[in-house]
Amino acid sequence: MVLNYIWISFFVIAFLVAGGKLLFGGDTQVFTEIMNSTFSSSKTAFEISIGLTGVLSLWLGIMNIGEKGGLIATFSRWLSPIFCKFFPDIPKGHPAAGAIFMNISANMLGLDNAATPIGLKAMEELQQLNKQKDTASNAMIMFLVLNTSGLTLIPISIMVYRAQLGAAQPTDVFIPILIATFFSTLAGVIAVSIYQRIQLLNLRIIAFIGSLCLCIAAIIYFFSTLPKDDVNTYSSLFANIFLFLVIILFITAGIRKKINVYEAFVEGAKEGFNTAVRIIPYLVAILVGIGVFRASGTMDIIIDGIAYLVNLCGLDSSFVGGLPTALMKPLSGSGARGLMIDAMNTYGPDSFVGRLSCIFQGSTDTTFYILAVYFGSVGIRKTRHAVPCGLIADFAGIIASIFICYLFFYN
Repeated sequence: MVLNYIWISFFVIAFLVAGGKLLFGGDTQVFTEIMNSTFSSSKTAFEISIGLTGVLSLWLGIMNIGEKGGLIATFSRWLSPIFCKFFPDIPKGHPAAGAIFMNISANMLGLDNAATPIGLKAMEELQQLNKQKDTASNAMIMFLVLNTSGLTLIPISIMVYRAQLGAAQPTDVFIPILIATFFSTLAGVIAVSIYQRIQLLNLRIIAFIGSLCLCIAAIIYFFSTLPKDDVNTYSSLFANIFLFLVIILFITAGIRKKINVYEAFVEGAKEGFNTAVRIIPYLVAILVGIGVFRASGTMDIIIDGIAYLVNLCGLDSSFVGGLPTALMKPLSGSGARGLMIDAMNTYGPDSFVGRLSCIFQGSTDTTFYILAVYFGSVGIRKTRHAVPCGLIADFAGIIASIFICYLFFYN
């Protein structure tokens, strides 16, 4: 229901803004640009869905081997003491817990191609537990917010873009992104817990979160001791080794269980195509809405208004130049990526705005894209409190990014 109102708002606001430009500014091209954006956005949505087919087939096949080989059930048993607190509606030992763990691990390592199909598998498992098939369950919402908050330990792609655009130290945003994304995830988890009345003041949860903090501190320390040129090499190597070990581990588990690994893979891979086709209409809807909103110039008006208000309050407005990336990120990952690159081209990759745009890009994930894809894959129409909690995580990531960037890079 919330997505319905947001989607309609994109078109209504875009029409009003475009109409104002035509009547009062004589802009005769604005509606042409809007209509062009609908066609290009539809094409992009289809290309994304089709592009996901191969990756979905691969990872859903691997996940099916892990499930039949008992590895997913093993992960579920290991995680049940913690997951039963964050996901009280998931039965102990259920395969959904293992799939959620694998998805979160892949996201933390920046393995987007692996995270999406595993996440879709987790949603299918959660849908089996869902009593109202068209309404998001509490477990689904917690899982979605963990994804939209974008907890990433190794932001490889951002560092690569910075290197390509000539940054003196492409890895200098690594620690700021790590800190910002941690705050966004923490805010998202707290928001969902308040909505769902989950008790966080629990010894196991405190110990778990404390352990994560120690792990993050250890990773920060390790990478801070490396020469700048070696950070990309080590982070990419670690991510690729982890990904390949997952495949080998799952296949080995299947062999130990004496299942037909090849047939198990093919059986799971068949779902990849079906899932890719199912999400096409949802992606077309959300990306067309975003394209219209952007092409109408509404985003530019919002940014100019924020800059005016900040200056009116007598505050430093240096961060406003990076806000397009922050505001676009919940709507479109590719759009935010383009705005991040544009900011580095316009202001310089080592400028305050250039670095801030990179931190914005890494601090959260594409909230509405994830909602459209994940909920769309299992036919969820009523999202309940998923959108507000996801946006709370996004807002926390934006605020944290601004403060952290001022702390690290403002002269």
